[in-house]
Amino acid sequence: MTETTLTCIGIDVSKAFLDVAISGTGQVRRYSNDAEGTAALAAAFDRPDLAVLEATGGYELVCVAVLQAQGWPVAVVNPRQVRDFARAGGQLAKTDALDARVLVAFGQTMRPSVLPPADPARDSLANLVARRRQIVDMAIAEKNRLQQATDQQITDSINAMLGFFKSQLIAIDTSIALAIEAEPRMANACKRLMDVPGIGSVTAAVILAELPELGHIDGKKIAALVGVAPINRDSGRHRGERHIAGGRHSVRCALYMATISGVRCNPQLTTFYKRLKANGKPPKVALIATLRKLTGILNAIMRDHIKQTAEQYGC
Repeated sequence: MTETTLTCIGIDVSKAFLDVAISGTGQVRRYSNDAEGTAALAAAFDRPDLAVLEATGGYELVCVAVLQAQGWPVAVVNPRQVRDFARAGGQLAKTDALDARVLVAFGQTMRPSVLPPADPARDSLANLVARRRQIVDMAIAEKNRLQQATDQQITDSINAMLGFFKSQLIAIDTSIALAIEAEPRMANACKRLMDVPGIGSVTAAVILAELPELGHIDGKKIAALVGVAPINRDSGRHRGERHIAGGRHSVRCALYMATISGVRCNPQLTTFYKRLKANGKPPKVALIATLRKLTGILNAIMRDHIKQTAEQYGC
């Protein structure tokens, strides 16, 4: 397939509307951003080679779910990359219609990766994991306020909220465990992940929910997805320091805590970490390198697990 034959649809998403542009035409159509509007969108166009949307903090979820159910290949891209692409082409103005056309051009030129097929069980787990993170963040905020509280009534109120958050955390952890146990393949994958010293139930749930590519792509790509691949900063004779950048923040945070635990209880990680420090690497650099190694280990484990599961289920 060449760029000239790639049929691409760009969908600019806002809270209320979907502005839709299709390659080869200058026309932009508007639909309501709900299940009915997306169904009308899908009925109005033939299935494209690629549909491109920006990540909009959740406003795109209904549209993505409906289009995937219709069998459309959907890519959800970083808005900053799309905006940089538009500027590089001299497109400085910004309207919903223009944004939809830019998404078409971006899709045809950059060929972003298509989302994996919809998995209701994983989507449900992802919602629970995200909610758990929200509860933890709110509890941390209340604990910080407690340190500054001087009035007893305020202190009592904060302690009551902390008690409520604790009960909610217990409830959400139970829901996460039940959601994993209810899906045999997910339960088996969770067990394989937790067999690695340093990986606990929370980290395993985050990986299963928010890193579905694990085991499906090679180690370098998975490191880039997590955001632990070192980025070169060299120009001419200058050789800059390598730093990590981008990636999935929530997954990286979970694996970072697992790495801290792993360098104490996982012999493979302990040996690797100590060798880096003995070679003069600063502790933080050695720890990130160990995190990257842990990511590679988990990727290899999941790759073997996926192969065994495919043979078991004949798929």
